[in-house]
Amino acid sequence: MNGTRKSLSNNERLDWLRLIRSENVGPITFHRLLERYGSAARALDALPELAAKGGARRIRIASKTDTAAEMEQVAASGVQLIALAEEHYPPLLRQTEDAPPLIAVIGHPHLLVKKALAVVGGRNASANGLGLAERLARDVGAEGYLIVSGMARGIDAAAHEGAIDTGTAAVLAGGTDVIYPKENSDIYQRIIERGVALSEMPLGTKPQARHFPRRNRIISGMARGVLVVEATQKSGSLITARFAAEQNREVFAVPGSPLDPRTQGANQLIKEGAHLVQSAADIMEILSGLFQSNLEEPQAIENIDENDITSSPGDVDAGRDVIKKLLGPTPIAVDELIRRCQMSLAVVSMVLLELELAGRLERHPGNQVSTIGEI
Repeated sequence: MNGTRKSLSNNERLDWLRLIRSENVGPITFHRLLERYGSAARALDALPELAAKGGARRIRIASKTDTAAEMEQVAASGVQLIALAEEHYPPLLRQTEDAPPLIAVIGHPHLLVKKALAVVGGRNASANGLGLAERLARDVGAEGYLIVSGMARGIDAAAHEGAIDTGTAAVLAGGTDVIYPKENSDIYQRIIERGVALSEMPLGTKPQARHFPRRNRIISGMARGVLVVEATQKSGSLITARFAAEQNREVFAVPGSPLDPRTQGANQLIKEGAHLVQSAADIMEILSGLFQSNLEEPQAIENIDENDITSSPGDVDAGRDVIKKLLGPTPIAVDELIRRCQMSLAVVSMVLLELELAGRLERHPGNQVSTIGEI
């Protein structure tokens, strides 16, 4: 997942896109396959056998024809597909365990390598909250930071507005050609003219509820810190803040009245240890390095050493039933699974990969896994 900052050939990019568009292949699975097989082409060849060993009758592999058509559509739309290994891929996002292998980008991709602050908050924001979000985004942007947000109505739109002149990135839950909400058409046009918009979703994808948490982990993953301005207790902004904490990012929050439900989520974050923010100076004091945690690359989800990613078929066959019996619908940490089964990292990783490709395993934050249905 470190990447080599090299450009993919057209054939490699096609293979990468085919692999990530294939059934049951999410970002973590993609990285595991690339680690094990060395290339997306070889991973694609291995998918049917792996899924069969996991218990699936078949697995849908994205066709060359469909994938080539998607790449043509991307090019015709003025969008770039940037791979994790390539120059303009956001450097901190590259370090996350579930970094999208490919992102669709429109606008000015060179902005994505800037140091970044994410600014998120409620859609139903107060006038004071909107004004503060815009001012903080403008002031932090003037310090050389890219302001990242999700182009939702309310605080997100205000943050983009404040950073138009200094640089802003909109991370979209749908395709880069789908403007949501429609009322943000004007800010979207100005973002792609002067900033950058990106998504991991195919063109034409309309945002659905399940897409927003995926978008949120990209927002936090790109940034050195996440600032929450007005959020209820059930706000999606708190999901972004949780991702930030898991990714070893700083979390900032603007305090509000305890009588206003729109600020209760932000106040709770402060109680839990988020940095209290009243001005851009409060943010810059942390981000300048005075108290900032080291942004080290997280260990791979199964902590697999590069020299321990292979396993013999016999070892996997011997371990498969043992590992399956230890799994269930309640999430278990992979480290605990390894301890209980007394098998190597490589063997456990391979069995989990087979089950995931068969659609029988779900991954959870905190390096945990659980089963889907009977296995």
